[in-house]
Amino acid sequence: MLEGKVAIITGATRGIGYEIAKTYLENKAKVCILGSKSETVENAISKLKEVNSNFDVIGFYPKLTDELELKEVFDKVLKQYGKIDIVVNNAGISSSTKILDYNADEIDRIIDLNIKSVFMVAKTAVPYLKDTKGVILNTSSMVSIYGQPSGILYPTSKSAVNGLTKSLARELAEFGIRVNAVAPGITETDMVAALPKEMIEPLIKSIPLGRIGTPKDIANAFLFLASDLASYITGVVLSVDGCARS
Repeated sequence: MLEGKVAIITGATRGIGYEIAKTYLENKAKVCILGSKSETVENAISKLKEVNSNFDVIGFYPKLTDELELKEVFDKVLKQYGKIDIVVNNAGISSSTKILDYNADEIDRIIDLNIKSVFMVAKTAVPYLKDTKGVILNTSSMVSIYGQPSGILYPTSKSAVNGLTKSLARELAEFGIRVNAVAPGITETDMVAALPKEMIEPLIKSIPLGRIGTPKDIANAFLFLASDLASYITGVVLSVDGCARS
């Protein structure tokens, strides 16, 4: 579905981001994964190569809020592959902190990674995607719609991602650039495993399909939205949550 396409994916060394990278590679894309440090990027590339030694995958670890570092990476990808078609903003951190327990450091970390980095990566990507009429995809969350009982900065940050997605879709439509988001429900990732059971169990009970999602469930949505099958879809926040409702 993505043969000949070139994708950059943030937060791609584990969980949903890693599965998106693997799914894109399985569908014949060339992929650049971005992670937080060299060892996690190298480990993810090695793991992907174990799946298929022919996968065309490279990786870097820029600071996602630093426009100069991002541009260096985008230029390296452009030099190696000749173009950039797809940019996935997947990097993010969760939170279960009660409002009175937040400190300035945690507030800044959440805002920087979940909001500012999405903005900066998208801003950096636009000149490259103009040339290919490319795609920006963002990772939102079902809690941006339903909320959650603590850790309020996480759903707040994902609501900001939704707003960015819808507005940027309008702004970039004249260039043929599509912008969409995927809002996963509860998914089998390290991030979810770190959340307290009292937060997760009631949410699982609200899912009519009776199970939590897998990273592959989410990656398939990212595959569809990145492909030409979704060529007339932009400004959408696609819920992939087993029909969970609050």
